[in-house]
Amino acid sequence: MAGAKRPQGSGALVATEKKARTDGILTTTSGSGSTAIQAAGPLRTSELLAPIMLLTGHAGPVLSGKFSPDGRHMLSGSQDKLLLLWEVFGECKNTLTFRGHQNAVLEVHWATSGEHVYSASADKTVMLWDAASGARVRTYKGHTALVNSCCPSGNHVMASASDDSTARVWDDRTRTCQRVIRHPYPCTAVSVGATGNQLFTGCLDGIIRAYDLRKTEGGPSMALTGHQDIVASMRLSPDGNFLLSNAMDNTVRCWDVKPYASGDRCVKVFLGAQHSYERGLIKCNWSPSGNQVTCGSADNFVYVWDFATQRILYKLPGHSGSVNEVDFHPTQPIIGSCANDKSIYLGEIRSTN
Repeated sequence: MAGAKRPQGSGALVATEKKARTDGILTTTSGSGSTAIQAAGPLRTSELLAPIMLLTGHAGPVLSGKFSPDGRHMLSGSQDKLLLLWEVFGECKNTLTFRGHQNAVLEVHWATSGEHVYSASADKTVMLWDAASGARVRTYKGHTALVNSCCPSGNHVMASASDDSTARVWDDRTRTCQRVIRHPYPCTAVSVGATGNQLFTGCLDGIIRAYDLRKTEGGPSMALTGHQDIVASMRLSPDGNFLLSNAMDNTVRCWDVKPYASGDRCVKVFLGAQHSYERGLIKCNWSPSGNQVTCGSADNFVYVWDFATQRILYKLPGHSGSVNEVDFHPTQPIIGSCANDKSIYLGEIRSTN
């Protein structure tokens, strides 16, 4: 279970004394002073072993995948009940296998520290794992149906969303559920602010609800309406001011969730990514700078948009099945995508610096 680099064409050059590469052109200068110019392909922008790396090893569709906070590893969760840890650089080897779930792993997350990982599963549980050893640290039980989504904060608050029509709030240091928030329909997505004070839930009715977790009871503090179908995923922006949501109405929306915002909170709509009869919970993500957003798609493509202009920057082929999640590397211009074809691609993109 290791990564494979795409083979590159072979070629030969006359023996030279100096070589220089500028803007994708390889310039060779011989001892007599003559110069030959040969196309060398686009300049590399990352430390990946090759511009595109293919990671294989899962025995089922890969439903979620995220880079570690330090960018050295990628974690993936699959319908095969396993979580796999991959090296991002070098040969992209699979270094750890996390075993314990009794059904498909639907979403994975890293703790802010990078020392632990979380997984939500169709076996009705959320699990906490030690990222260094692969050992299971804690199992969170209480849901009575499959857990579609989980999301940790940086403040020991973790939330989960389930088909049992509840979102549950946990203190990740204990196994005890701190709060149960009931919904009229199954909960399909959840997102928690970095401070652990704000919770967002997505539902089968297409409504996104926000809750102030500093209040021990009461209904939502706001309801975001605009999606016309099931909310598949949500992700808060790096600064916490905007919420990105993907729904089965084939739109990715950005919401202004600042407490003092007025008027229509839906400030941007990103078009292109598709859903299909598979009705998968396709996930969306932000770039570390917040300048780009990305989403998987049922048409087998990876979509990346410029946040300011809403223009599609990349529509990347390669997968032969629905792309379930795309994530940005935290420090380098690399994106990782996972799909129903049981594979993960790591690919470099243009640097935004």
